[in-house]
Amino acid sequence: MNYKKIAFVTHPQETHWVGDGFKVHNFIPGIPGLEMKDMDPFILLDYNAKMEVTPSDTPRGVGVHPHRGFETVTIAYNGKVQHHDSAGNGGIIGTGDVQWMTAASGVLHKEYYEKEWSRQGGTFQMVQLWTNLPKADKMSAPGYQAIPNETMGRYILSGNSGFVEVIAGKYNDVEGPAHTHSPISLMNARLNLGGKATFSFPENYNTALLVVQGSILANEIDVPENNFVKFENKGEVFTVEATEPDTVVLIMSGKPLHEPIVAYGPFVMNTKQEIMQAFDDLNHGKFGYLED
Repeated sequence: MNYKKIAFVTHPQETHWVGDGFKVHNFIPGIPGLEMKDMDPFILLDYNAKMEVTPSDTPRGVGVHPHRGFETVTIAYNGKVQHHDSAGNGGIIGTGDVQWMTAASGVLHKEYYEKEWSRQGGTFQMVQLWTNLPKADKMSAPGYQAIPNETMGRYILSGNSGFVEVIAGKYNDVEGPAHTHSPISLMNARLNLGGKATFSFPENYNTALLVVQGSILANEIDVPENNFVKFENKGEVFTVEATEPDTVVLIMSGKPLHEPIVAYGPFVMNTKQEIMQAFDDLNHGKFGYLED
């Protein structure tokens, strides 16, 4: 087989708070080799590793803020978040679920711990991934995909290895429910101790994984919990084997857009002029209205 070599394994960086509810390690961008152009079309990955949230009648989170030019993909591993946006979309993202928000031409949104979950508190763990939109789609209408866990594709692995949960793209003959604007695969390998899964993506795709729980051998290299693996753009196949029970691995692979990336805060466009236009449109109320 034409194996895909590992470029590097990196441990979590220092945490920072997003709003007052999300304590995240940032893997994309910022780490050498994981800049936006290196991981295109994945332009940001914030990982809120497991943390305990104390009960509160006032849910914590992030207040109203804008986005334009990309999509936010929120993957819930533990806990519940409630979302609202200025396009009229909203919902609760619970353990195992995914929310895929297409900001495109622009939305305001907010996300807080779900009220009842906040009152009880508990373990919180999530990933927020930003996927870039092609130039042709950046100014299209905003969209929203609620992807409950039970709607995801599920491929049962042989030998009591576990299963692969497909959010987007395809694993063997099983497809995920998410609609994407460019070729993107996103899936969770949920493995029993000793469970093994083999993945194959085109060598020119940017491919990586995050060990969300447990530990693995990735192409026979030890990767502990909360560590991130970037693969080289050579070869197509790699294997993941769980070295602990109940291991969970987030797998991502996408075809690069090879378009200019100009990012400033909550906007990701192709030119500086488009960023300036985004601020002008925001100031003139073109992103709609959302009460905090």
